[in-house]
Amino acid sequence: MDTNTDKPILVLNAKDNVGVARLPISEGREIVVNEQNDKVSARETILPGHKLALRPIAKGSLIHKYGETIGKATEDIAAGAWVHTHNVAPEFNAGHYEFATQSPVTKYFSPEEAGEFLGYARENGDVGTRNYVAVIATSNCSSHVTELIAEHFSKTDFASDGPNGGVDGVVAIPHQEGCGHSQGEDTWQLERTIAGMIYHPNVGAVLMVSLGCEVNQISKYIGTTQLGQQAFRKGKLIVGLEMQVSGGTRATVAAGIKEVEKLIEHCRTMKRTPQPMSRIILGTNCGGSDAFSGISANPSLGYASDLLVRSGGTSVLAEIPECMGAEHLLTRRAVDEATGRKVVDVVNWYQQYLSRFGGNFNDNPSPGNKMGGITNVCEKSLGAVAKGGTTALTGVFAYAERINKPGFVLMNTPGYDPVSLTGLAAGGANMICFTTGRGSAIGNPVVPVIKVATNSRIAKIMEDNMDVNAGTVVEGEETIYDVGQRIFDLIRRVASGERTKAETWGHKEFVPWRIGPVM
Repeated sequence: MDTNTDKPILVLNAKDNVGVARLPISEGREIVVNEQNDKVSARETILPGHKLALRPIAKGSLIHKYGETIGKATEDIAAGAWVHTHNVAPEFNAGHYEFATQSPVTKYFSPEEAGEFLGYARENGDVGTRNYVAVIATSNCSSHVTELIAEHFSKTDFASDGPNGGVDGVVAIPHQEGCGHSQGEDTWQLERTIAGMIYHPNVGAVLMVSLGCEVNQISKYIGTTQLGQQAFRKGKLIVGLEMQVSGGTRATVAAGIKEVEKLIEHCRTMKRTPQPMSRIILGTNCGGSDAFSGISANPSLGYASDLLVRSGGTSVLAEIPECMGAEHLLTRRAVDEATGRKVVDVVNWYQQYLSRFGGNFNDNPSPGNKMGGITNVCEKSLGAVAKGGTTALTGVFAYAERINKPGFVLMNTPGYDPVSLTGLAAGGANMICFTTGRGSAIGNPVVPVIKVATNSRIAKIMEDNMDVNAGTVVEGEETIYDVGQRIFDLIRRVASGERTKAETWGHKEFVPWRIGPVM
């Protein structure tokens, strides 16, 4: 990729027949497009992030960006013309897959090279980057009570516990689900999600609160069954309250405060200790994307992902609707054919899921994505999968399924950010990195979320929310590797206790994925 600051466009691959405007390009401006000094004149004003045809593109011909196909011209496109939704139709690669044909061999760091962070070692073998007391609702009916209980501790000075241990806080995990579900896949997925938060590495102890009569019964979590999560329960202190037994809101809040006080004292005995970077499970996500997402922030995060995988850790790519049109890149990188076929199975499942409701992948990208220069889902996905770096794909997981293998893996989540982050967290991610070009402030109740801006404009406008500015890549001031190393270094520091902007502002979005009807 040529990021020379003297050039107003970025040409990402020698195969490309479009370039991306780095700066506003006025109508009539003559632009040098390659090292051979070939030139093209802009036929209209091109906004930053939007595409300009480098040469004539005939109707029906393929549009290439990143060296891959992103669509087909719906009309003749002159050199220098704006290339976007008005003259491009999606062109999918679906059905043409290679399996494990480009599966790289990972070059691992030594333990000394990989280094350490300060984390909370759990009895079950997990390592937390935070130590929360979680007050978790079984359903919407008990959610308000969980918030009231947690609010009581909002002014408690947990910082006095010291930088190397103690409690990071008391957090409520309310939600709108838990009742009105039909028994089956939808109920099982909610149970898996809630169990994933109970047994999360960043949670030291749990108070569960239920109403009493909901579908999502509290006995499923504090009884003897434990939803197949027995191995993760080891050492976890879990207590429960039922509003219909405790005496309603006032009495349950009072009882809950007393229970949490005991849990706080239990968690205060836990201390941070040096832990290998291999114990990091990093969820990756992008939201409010623009055309620079796939040029700066996503590949930079991809390099950080590679560094983590080389350290023996785990990097999790999510958002299946933002893999569509790029899933062939994942099947090639699969460690074996079986893993590659799981990628196709997940994409096919998602297509069937959308068709149940009359939707399809072309409903993506969002209006904001399009204003930022992304034309269709193919283009968006090619930029999005860059978050996963370049190492071999070692596994494919269901939504909120416990992530139990190292390396680069894929999780089936929607592209909707709160739901996607919830699935990653419930799967055991103890860190999340989130890239954004249009801007986002999202967080999670128990997982620190690092925000990476794709461009310097949004990094400045939303300075309160951005932890890293990757716009320096677009400006030619840093390379993808420079920013990727900065992200990796920040992951280590945040895992050791440094606060992210989302944590500072108290963002705690938690939205389980409901896939079935309301009864």
